[in-house]
Amino acid sequence: MGTKTISLADDAYERLKAEKREGESFSDVVRRLTDGVTLEEYYGALSDETADELEEIITDRRAERTKDRRARVERIADAFE
Repeated sequence: MGTKTISLADDAYERLKAEKREGESFSDVVRRLTDGVTLEEYYGALSDETADELEEIITDRRAERTKDRRARVERIADAFE
């Protein structure tokens, strides 16, 4: 069995570490937490109304982030002029 090195943000590492049981490796934790889990299992878990609301919120937040990124790029570009 091979191994892979992955990078985790500090908060993600702490969350994974908090899930670790005595005697478990991090590989064991990942296997236990992801065993048999697929997105298809959650299909239909939300009402259509709730799903539509979430989609709208996500779309709005993505647009805000795009706007913020563009503003930062413009500020940086202005600083170099």
